Amino acid sequence: MSNMKIVFLDGFTNNPGDISWEVLENLGGFTVYDRTNVDELEERAKDAEIIIVNKFVVNEDALALMPKVKYIVVAATGYNNIDLVAVKNRNIPVSNVRGYSTESVTQYVFASIFALFNRIEYYNQQVKTGRWSKSHDFCFYDHSIRDISGLTFGIFGLGTIGKQVAKVANAFGAEVIATTRSEQKDLPDYIKIVTKDELFEKSDILSLHSPLTDETKGIINKTSLKLMKPDAILINTSRGGLVVENDLFYALDHDVIAAAALDVLDKEPPHFTNPLVNHQLCLMTPHIAWASRNARIKLLDGIADNIVSYMNGTVQNAIY
Repeated sequence: MSNMKIVFLDGFTNNPGDISWEVLENLGGFTVYDRTNVDELEERAKDAEIIIVNKFVVNEDALALMPKVKYIVVAATGYNNIDLVAVKNRNIPVSNVRGYSTESVTQYVFASIFALFNRIEYYNQQVKTGRWSKSHDFCFYDHSIRDISGLTFGIFGLGTIGKQVAKVANAFGAEVIATTRSEQKDLPDYIKIVTKDELFEKSDILSLHSPLTDETKGIINKTSLKLMKPDAILINTSRGGLVVENDLFYALDHDVIAAAALDVLDKEPPHFTNPLVNHQLCLMTPHIAWASRNARIKLLDGIADNIVSYMNGTVQNAIY
């Protein structure tokens, strides 16, 4: 389709081998690397006009090693890894991909709630160790199983994903409250907009769906956690920086809240000394909420659409 050389510097997390690269290969001149170190960058990107990155950091040093780059596509929605000043100074447009992971993240949110409320994995292991076979009763359970129905489900950040989570929470019979940065029009009747303090105070389940900005950084901290109910749970599938991790550790350790489910951390991968990694009240997964197979196929389609648009003279989904 084109003579432009396209290089994906860190494609492994987008496609470890279970989906096809065909939609990008069809563009012509496409090369993908699982991972790229800075010392490999100059050789790999020296002739590339279009660069695709997921988490690879694009800054002044990296751009100096990519002299022919004219366009960058971020294989994600978040673009904290892009030095916007550096790309603007070189007049290199950058696009991201949006909306591909809505269903995947929503599914993860409720999977984590079920994991905390129903503890399926725990009981499965108990059965496999023979405990049910030895039971004097037809059933056993070691904790109070909670229903989502009737609880207050709080959402911090009411974008596309936040709205979809609200829709599912409502279907489960929860009362949905939310706070958002901008005024929202035509919201469904089941979403009630509240202040941040009300969100923290009233939520039985609090799910974070906000981008990381100067305003939202560390929004979950000692002060906001103290406002929450002692039996509340926190879910973060958004950005690790929204949570002050030491404050959350203290809150879990001192019964300030009941539990947390974290798919994202401030530093990824975490250092083994991160106290939340092994905390018994913290369910942790390695940044997989976005990563359903369908979502990753949509993501590759979105990358290809951005590149085709650029080749046709239009930059779509520009991040500046």
